[in-house]
Amino acid sequence: MPSKRPANHLPREQRAASLAELDQKILKLINQRARLTRTQTTSANPGSNASGTAVIQSTDFDDLLQANPGPLHDRCVRSIFRELTSGCCALVTATTVAYLGPPYSYSHLAALERFGSSAELVPVSSIAAVFAELAHQHTDFGIVPIENTTDGRVVDTLDMFARMPTNICGEVQLAIHHNLLGSGKRQDVREVCSKPQAISQCRGWLAKHLPAAKIVETASTAAAAKRAAKKPSVAAIASREAGVQYGLKVIVGNIEDNPNNVTRFAVIGPNPGKRSGNDKTALMFEIAHCPGALADAMAVFKRRELNMTWIESFPMPDSKNEYLFFVEVEGHFEDEYLKRALLSLEKKTTRLEVLGAYRKQKPVG
Repeated sequence: MPSKRPANHLPREQRAASLAELDQKILKLINQRARLTRTQTTSANPGSNASGTAVIQSTDFDDLLQANPGPLHDRCVRSIFRELTSGCCALVTATTVAYLGPPYSYSHLAALERFGSSAELVPVSSIAAVFAELAHQHTDFGIVPIENTTDGRVVDTLDMFARMPTNICGEVQLAIHHNLLGSGKRQDVREVCSKPQAISQCRGWLAKHLPAAKIVETASTAAAAKRAAKKPSVAAIASREAGVQYGLKVIVGNIEDNPNNVTRFAVIGPNPGKRSGNDKTALMFEIAHCPGALADAMAVFKRRELNMTWIESFPMPDSKNEYLFFVEVEGHFEDEYLKRALLSLEKKTTRLEVLGAYRKQKPVG
């Protein structure tokens, strides 16, 4: 009995029909998922506007990607399910997110990565404005850069946490790939523009390959791309997405000095993230200005065998020689062992704020 012919050996008309049939099945399944999502979230939280945002808060794509057999790349699969989740969330309630704009800045890309394109993404002019939008309940969430592997902490963000403690409910670790964008050739570039952090992260490449170019700072990488679109002699350091938006070509790609350049963004919202079993908790504390106070506080983490994944000291606003400490530890503040540690730490500090807890995320991009 002859075996069936493989699908790729079928006549073209039959292959097209098979693809169309699969597309119809996929369409039916994603709408089935959307209906189920809407039913489950509204029945669990009747009358609550937060039910839809809870869908996207709790979604974990890492577990899903471990089951990806290919040939689709994980990045592609993540994008498909992110947009599906975002669309399902929008069926329940509109999700609004403030970010440091303009569109196609890296903060915008981080917001898209976390919330998808079905969310209403609101560009604002400063990190302080992101916090203000959330505080005045103009948006459901905000997203702010908190640290970069090359430049370290983001001062404006830590300053706002010090002035306006806010719940951190998630994180996005975005791999930052800087590109030299323009409309001309590299030899025609006389000026390179971008925001200060992007310039700093490409300083070695610029010194080697464009030593004579004038360096001009702009408010954002997207603003730099807009500037470069006006003159062939001007190039911008920005994302590929910004280049597409402003009609620029990639003159040279991935010019960042550190190939593992990652910016970590904090997702801020009205509530901390729920326990997942793979969490981190963010703390902010102040200690007495006396010898040994910091050592006593740090001893709590050692004694309780808490693994710190991040620690920063930061000058307290409007004070002299007084510091706040930002610490991130593994675990969720609702875990019993962490509860006991926080009680001990509270006795060693003059102020202790639990900024939130959230599931650990891997770098994407």
